[in-house]
Amino acid sequence: GFHLSGTVTEPATATEPEMTYKVAISFDRCKITSVTCGCGNKDIFYCAHVVALSLYRIRKPDQVKLRLPISETLFQMNRDQLQKFVQYLITAHHTEVLPTAQKLADEILSSNSEINQVHGAPDPTAGASIDDENCWHLDEEQVREQVKLFLSQGGYYGSGKQLNSMFAKVREMLRMRDSNGARMLTLITEQFMADPRLSLWRQQGTGITEKCRQLWDELGALWVCVVLNPHCKLEEKSCWLRQLRKWGEMDVCPLEDGNYGNELPNITNALTQSSGHSQDSLARPRRTVFTRAIEGCDLHWQDSHLQRIISSDFYVSPSYQREGESLLFNSQGQPLWLEHVPTACARVDALRSHGYPREALRLTVAIINTLRLQQQRQLEIYKHQKKELLQRGATTITNLEGWVGHPLNPIGCLFLTLTEACRLEEENCLEISDAGDSKPPVYQHVPVVTGSQDGDESYLSLALEVALMGMGQQRVMPEGLYAQDKVCRNEEQIIARLQDLELDPVLVQTLRKQCILLLEGGPFSGLGEVIHRESVPMHTFAKYLFSALLPHDADLAYKLALRAMRLPVLETTAPSSDVTHPHHLVSVVPSRYPRWFTLGHLESQQCELASTMLTAAKGDMLRLRTVLEAIQKNIHSSSLIFKLAQDAFKIATPADSNSDTTLLNVALELGLQVMRMTLSTLNWRRREMVRWLVTCATEVGVRALVSILQSWYSLFTPTEATSIVAATVMSHNTILRLSLDYPQREELASCARTLALQCAMKDPQNCALSALTLCEKDHIAFETAYQIVIDAASTGMTYTQLFTIARYMEHRGYPLRAFKLASLAMTHLNLAYNQDTHPAINDVLWACALSHSLGKNELAAIIPLVVKSVHCATVLSDILRRCTMTAPGLAGIPGRRNSGKLMSTDKAPLRQLLDATISAYINTTHSRLTHISPRHYGEFIEFLSKARETFLLAQDGHIQFAQFIDNLKQIYKGKKKLMLLVRERFG
Repeated sequence: GFHLSGTVTEPATATEPEMTYKVAISFDRCKITSVTCGCGNKDIFYCAHVVALSLYRIRKPDQVKLRLPISETLFQMNRDQLQKFVQYLITAHHTEVLPTAQKLADEILSSNSEINQVHGAPDPTAGASIDDENCWHLDEEQVREQVKLFLSQGGYYGSGKQLNSMFAKVREMLRMRDSNGARMLTLITEQFMADPRLSLWRQQGTGITEKCRQLWDELGALWVCVVLNPHCKLEEKSCWLRQLRKWGEMDVCPLEDGNYGNELPNITNALTQSSGHSQDSLARPRRTVFTRAIEGCDLHWQDSHLQRIISSDFYVSPSYQREGESLLFNSQGQPLWLEHVPTACARVDALRSHGYPREALRLTVAIINTLRLQQQRQLEIYKHQKKELLQRGATTITNLEGWVGHPLNPIGCLFLTLTEACRLEEENCLEISDAGDSKPPVYQHVPVVTGSQDGDESYLSLALEVALMGMGQQRVMPEGLYAQDKVCRNEEQIIARLQDLELDPVLVQTLRKQCILLLEGGPFSGLGEVIHRESVPMHTFAKYLFSALLPHDADLAYKLALRAMRLPVLETTAPSSDVTHPHHLVSVVPSRYPRWFTLGHLESQQCELASTMLTAAKGDMLRLRTVLEAIQKNIHSSSLIFKLAQDAFKIATPADSNSDTTLLNVALELGLQVMRMTLSTLNWRRREMVRWLVTCATEVGVRALVSILQSWYSLFTPTEATSIVAATVMSHNTILRLSLDYPQREELASCARTLALQCAMKDPQNCALSALTLCEKDHIAFETAYQIVIDAASTGMTYTQLFTIARYMEHRGYPLRAFKLASLAMTHLNLAYNQDTHPAINDVLWACALSHSLGKNELAAIIPLVVKSVHCATVLSDILRRCTMTAPGLAGIPGRRNSGKLMSTDKAPLRQLLDATISAYINTTHSRLTHISPRHYGEFIEFLSKARETFLLAQDGHIQFAQFIDNLKQIYKGKKKLMLLVRERFG
């Protein structure tokens, strides 16, 4: 039959009653061509009721009554039966059918109606004609709606995942050779092109978001797959080409490389090493995400050599043709396919995607044989040029088009094709482990089916080989953030896949062989002896190779990783010699400094590689030396070297066993390098670095500490050397940690004192106090430090620094020295009349208290300095009050007599202080009255009361104060309200 109808009952649930749905399905040549269901489902997939009816028909064909098409049944009826049939049908459905029945009756009775021009009548229960299109039913409106919805969510709420699963659905349709695959992709693309964000991003000049970019890439790659369908019709292809061109010409269409134009060659040009690359890359055409698919429309599958490759495992050249050069076969007679590599790989992807896995595998083997031959030839070329290239130390030869990070992902495609052929499908491979991750795939060796004698190769070893070849290809860093980011991302994806491979002896042999070739490969390999300065660095790749090789061939592992440590873009300037090779020109301007947007990431990968080597070399002094030299030569960022030093220190000092001295010394050496690098530059982590270095040197031992103390000036600033380094070295904890004997302790202390004195000489302001503290236990050193302070006091030190040292001196039991320093500090100070909350007030009060406690002479010496420096009345009156409360000289300096009598304010030295205080009160009063507001009147009256207390300390104080008040009333008589208050309080 061609039409299936039925009723499907959905049983009742706790919340929903039992429901019955009417379902109708049309099918043609084993495909469902249309569906309708009463549930009104809106989805791109069939509803459960349609699936239930279809399965019922498939599983129980004998339960479904098979009928003739309705036209056949009608044919058997006479005039009366037909009349009866129609009338009963109209009665059964009169509300729905009656209007249609009336209209049809009118048309049939009208002789010239359209219905009467056609012979016969349609029959929905009969099949389509053999020429009719037959394809699976696809609800196009639903596809549009869903894509639109997912795009509007901007990659949030898992919409990116949903779109990726729609792409996967397209791939599945292609593999099943369902013609709807291309239709569905068209619908998806139309919605992508209508995304309103595109014009917004274009206007703002911002790049498309990262998540969205990856979806566009997959879209472009799928179109390449579609147009490369080996069995599509010409009219289909020209229809796709029209669509792709239309989309590509729209100004919102995203560009292939994210943000720049592109200087990559056309997909159909086979790129040999000297492809006559046009220098005029400024006028290069705009390449959109669809450009490769548009170019792919020019490719065909008619080439007879290609047809033979994909249709037979045993296609080899006749043995008599194996001498001399051939473009079609290698010397073993195996077929080659000399097409531009990414294009050839796109063919493989198309074969795989359209359900031709054997053919894809055969073409992959031919491509790999071609790559091997190329590798051999490049080695031979390099051997001839080696001497000249090594003398120059640089090369202009490099691939402008890298295979890793390429829009068509050629290496990933070959790797997948080969590993899929080796995958062990376990019985329970569909089960997901508890963690929700699918288990890593398990592979087995499957021998390569080939017509040549060399039969010991497996598809798995080829997969490893081609991944290593591709990753090791020397290539120029592409332009633009997106393309550069893609290189890193693709590399990480390939390495993650490589890590799924269990390295058995066969794979280890492949790995070693390929690594040796990469090391010898000269400028064609990213791990060759000479590379272009803008080559994509190999650190991430080398880290994988190092770890994989280490258990099997440590020498090779180190040789490779050390070679990969370089980052020439940071080490050299562009050579002007590039101009002599126009077809290798990487850029129009030969000496530009390239814009490497991912440089930070690349440097951290370089650091990871170094860290991996350091860890592996623990305990092996020779290897550690070599790694250390490579770090010092190649890593230029202090924070990364610091990270390496910390890593080495962590590995060298495990919590559960003894320290490893070899690695500890490396950590220390790296730490010292960081100190030298950051000594004269600003670095926000500097304090942390200095502290860490002392910890590391302590772990290494007493000799390391002596060494950093003796050479402090090349590592630390004077402040760091005294306040952090020497102070930590001399701390109780350090001495305990090292369990030092007396001579060792003395040696350290002596070094610390020498350092302290040198630092105090160099930077007395910041180091004097630390120097005195460090020299406390040694009389001569202490005296020297004190003398340095005195010498520097008059010129280079502030009153705060001097007061701090003076207080320290008093605390240490040197009151006269403290007095001398306090006096020096006073000469640097100036307190204005209104600075009654100045931070130095406490120091001034302390200095006066110290002088008073020492005796009359010291007080007499300091008061003139106070009077000269302090103009604030409240501070002066506070000093005066304190000096009159007790007798001077209570500190009891030996050999001094002390009268024990209170001092009078009428006699020197206090008389001078009293006069200065009264004068300060008078000046301050006038200053305050020049701009006083009524809300401060009360406060001002209190201030005058305080002033009166001071005036009254003088013999004729009350007269002086009365005159002062009269004076005020006279001068400020305009301020009536204030003068009223003055009169109320003071008469």
